[in-house]
Amino acid sequence: MNIQLTINGVMRGFDVDPRQRLSEFIRETLGLTGAKEGCREGECGACTVLVDDSAVNSCLMLAFQADGRRIVTIEGLKTPGGDLSPLQRAFVDHGAVQCGYCTPGMIMAAEGLLRQNPAPSDAEIRHALAGNLCRCTGFQTIVAAVRSQAPAPESTTLAATRPAPHPASPRARGEGKSGAGDSSPRLRGEGRVRGGGSFRAVAEKLGRHSREPGE
Repeated sequence: MNIQLTINGVMRGFDVDPRQRLSEFIRETLGLTGAKEGCREGECGACTVLVDDSAVNSCLMLAFQADGRRIVTIEGLKTPGGDLSPLQRAFVDHGAVQCGYCTPGMIMAAEGLLRQNPAPSDAEIRHALAGNLCRCTGFQTIVAAVRSQAPAPESTTLAATRPAPHPASPRARGEGKSGAGDSSPRLRGEGRVRGGGSFRAVAEKLGRHSREPGE
C-alpha cells in the first residue's frame, strides 16, 4: 500500500504493509528508534509521537493511517542546529530523566499538550501525562519540567515551586542513579531526551524482549 506522509518536516513516500503498526514502521522502516515499543497495547505511552500536533500512541495506529499526515518523533524536536529543544533541555535541567526508556514518550506527550495548550495548569499537565508510565520514580520533576515551559497562573504545588538543580550537578546532567535502567548503558541526560540508547536490560525487567535494531 502506497502512502505519503511528512516525517519530522520531510515529505516522503513509502510502500507499507497494511498490517504494520505505525510504531514498527517508525522504528524499523525509518530507523527512528526514540519511540519505544513497551506494551503494544496503548497502556505505557513509550511509543508516543505527534500526529498533526496531537500526541498519539503509535502502537495503536496502523502505518497506512498516517497517509497524508504530519508525524513528529522525538528525533524531530531538535533545533535546526542540532541542539535540544527547550522542552528537552528542561527535562535535563530539572532531573526529569531516569533510565530514559519512557522519556521520549513523556516528552512527546508534553510537547503535544503544549502545542494544543501553551499555558496548562498542573492538573492539565498531569492529565496529559496520565497515559505515560514511569517505573523509576515519581512525576514531580517531570511536571516541573513541563511547567517551566508553560507560563501559567501561580500554583502552590511542589512541581511548580521546586527550583531546578544547578546545570553542573549530576542530577541535571542525568548522571545520577538510573533506577530500573541501572544495568543498561548509562547515557547522559542529553542522550536520553534525544531518544538514544539500548534498553535490552530494561525490557527484560519489564518482562519482554527488546526489539532494538542491530542488537
